Amino acid sequence: MNAPKSVANMPQQVREELTRRLRKNKRAFRKEDVQVVEPPLLKRAVGASALGNCMEWFDFGVYSYLAATIGKVFFPGASPAAQVISSFATFAAAFVVRPLGGMVFGHLGDRLGRQKVLATTMIMMAIGTFAIGLIPGYGTLGVAAPILLLVARLVQGFSTGGEYGGATTFVAEYSPDRRRGYLSSWLDFGTFTGYALGSALVTLLNLMLTDAEMLSWGWRVPFLIAGPLGVIGLYMRLKLEESPAFQQQLDEHEKSLAQESAGREFSTIIKDHWQPLLICMGLVLLYNVTNYMVTGFLPTYQTETLNRSSSSADVLVLIGMVWIVLLITFIGRLSDRVGRRPVYGVAAAAMIVLAVPSFQLIKMDGTWAPIAGVLILSTLLACFAAPSAATLPALFPTAVRYAAMGIGFNFAVAAFGGTTPLVTEALVHVTGNDMMPAFYLMAAGAIGLVTVKFLPESAQVPLNGSQPMVGSEQEQRELITTSTDLYRVARQHSGVR
Repeated sequence: MNAPKSVANMPQQVREELTRRLRKNKRAFRKEDVQVVEPPLLKRAVGASALGNCMEWFDFGVYSYLAATIGKVFFPGASPAAQVISSFATFAAAFVVRPLGGMVFGHLGDRLGRQKVLATTMIMMAIGTFAIGLIPGYGTLGVAAPILLLVARLVQGFSTGGEYGGATTFVAEYSPDRRRGYLSSWLDFGTFTGYALGSALVTLLNLMLTDAEMLSWGWRVPFLIAGPLGVIGLYMRLKLEESPAFQQQLDEHEKSLAQESAGREFSTIIKDHWQPLLICMGLVLLYNVTNYMVTGFLPTYQTETLNRSSSSADVLVLIGMVWIVLLITFIGRLSDRVGRRPVYGVAAAAMIVLAVPSFQLIKMDGTWAPIAGVLILSTLLACFAAPSAATLPALFPTAVRYAAMGIGFNFAVAAFGGTTPLVTEALVHVTGNDMMPAFYLMAAGAIGLVTVKFLPESAQVPLNGSQPMVGSEQEQRELITTSTDLYRVARQHSGVR
């Protein structure tokens, strides 16, 4: 007997997951089995999360654009190359504490709720960034100046450890299954909008101020803006309601897991979820090596290695950020239709092939060749970023999702993403080969391609440990009807009458 049309047209991964749930329940879905997210609530959750993320990553990203200037302010006695490396070392230091922040905030997010923790990370980031704008330079405080800079960066890093994992978890748990890729991509839309705004502000300051003015006080302006932005972001996040998945977990076993101590939760994640944890880290490596190569390393690469002006370097990266912002939600929607694995896989393979040509274009004189090189890398970065906020949370069950994301995401970012500017700058300096960044990207692409082979397809699939999510009562009725057909087909295949 042929399967009904509603079942035959269903993506394989969705059919398999729903069949598993129906067999477990021994019946078709009822109204109480399917969660409806009201459109106004969904829009507010996605919008507020994206805007809050925009503000937070504006704060965090500004440091990248000002790395060379910060090196001169806080490490004036070093050579130009050593200044840049010292500045990037301070940049990388924030990533050392990110895993700790991920574990602390992840456990609190699974136990107390996502919304409360996200409000906390917002205000901590604003305080750390605002403090950088107030720290006197080396000429005033001596060695205490870079120490205070390091402390402020550690505050930033600790808060960021709870930010991305929590924000992706929150948005993914609010999104209907069919549109999770599209809706979650708005989170990284906010991320790169924040990067772009930071880059635009730094570019504007470089154009308006002399080098002496920029070195004296101009570099502080973007950091001081963090205070008001933090208050706005905090207000927005305090207005959010807790995610439906956190409010209603599927069984008592998961509720008991959510009450575990941080130490037990950590050991449970490592023991029971080590494979999705490794997949998470592989995808995060691919995404964030590319991310920090473009946003953190390229501005300084152009000024210090290619001897271009700060304004031209900033404009070039700004073009890339704007391109990502324009692309990212379309790629998120594409991942809902064709799947997450094809988007990641094609882009990872393209990275291996296109990394060297991209940097060769960036090195060329003129205007259009460097723009083309940056646009190629930015397009690949958009392909890694767009599906991430939907893919990574889907690897873990509700009860440990925030903590597992905090561990997997932040360990990978700390080890590979945040160190990318430092490692690549050092490699260029030691080897004298200005193509080392391209080789680094090729290695990341190869690791990403291997990871995709083990990645389970999660497009349109209900989150592990959560009810099926739909965006309207009509979709709820359609899913209940489809589940009746699917349950009948499953019984026939198992020989049950």
